[in-house]
Amino acid sequence: MGKDLAAAFPVARAVFGEIDAALGADLSRLCFDGPAEELTATKNAQPALFAHSAAVWALVGQAAKPHVRAAAGHSLGEFTAYHAADSVGLAGGARLVRKRGELMFDTGNTRPGAMAAILGTTTAPIEQICERASGEAGTVVPANFNTDEQVVISGEVRGVERAMELAKESGAKRALRLPVSGAFHSPLMEPAVVGLTNVVATSAFTDPAFPVYSNVTAKPCTTAVEAKDMLVKQLTSPVRWSTEIRNIAARFPEALYVEMGPGSVLTGLMGRLVKGVRTFACGTATEVEKLLGMLA
Repeated sequence: MGKDLAAAFPVARAVFGEIDAALGADLSRLCFDGPAEELTATKNAQPALFAHSAAVWALVGQAAKPHVRAAAGHSLGEFTAYHAADSVGLAGGARLVRKRGELMFDTGNTRPGAMAAILGTTTAPIEQICERASGEAGTVVPANFNTDEQVVISGEVRGVERAMELAKESGAKRALRLPVSGAFHSPLMEPAVVGLTNVVATSAFTDPAFPVYSNVTAKPCTTAVEAKDMLVKQLTSPVRWSTEIRNIAARFPEALYVEMGPGSVLTGLMGRLVKGVRTFACGTATEVEKLLGMLA
């Protein structure tokens, strides 16, 4: 994860080094060499994702920034979007997301829960399915509105399992449990709110250089005060990704969407949200070189 970037570009290597120093941990070694089970633990995965995306931005940001009109990030990625917008620094952002990961992991242990992906359309709204399942089995809510045919639900195990049954009865193609350590973006994360509020409050934020669209409201944030508020609320609120992206597309109809970091999951979702959209996934050394060529 990011190993080729660090090998090819001293700037990327310096980003990983600065984050290692900020965390007092050898996160770069974990990113580059694993083991995977340790890397994917929430407390490590979140700063690792931040580090990889920040390294890409460090390489392309100078060339890209004059063209940027807005930014967005899915869940943890929203923190990286604020870093790209010069709202939060590299070291401060790394410490913030590390603490967020620790709080979410600890809360998942004290209030065990589950998440599941519901694929395909349902005859009943997902909110109605979750409300019924909550009444019959245990708390469950929509957590990620990724596309019209991909929604993630989150909550108590029995509630999630009942909602999966109801979703399939309502016509969903599939309902899949996700390998996560907690019921993220649900009321079960409430115990983490105080801790995150405190760490966000003491983190240095400035107004973003360009609008960052919020997972909570699907609208642009333009001030540091609002950014901090939305990042805390995001913890227990659904990620309204489909609405967020469509709002951006309506405001900037000719935009190129560049996904920065590992993989291309968000790029894969884009075509289902905006017809004819232009996208580019940028997470490897080869992709960085290509994007720089495009920008030139």
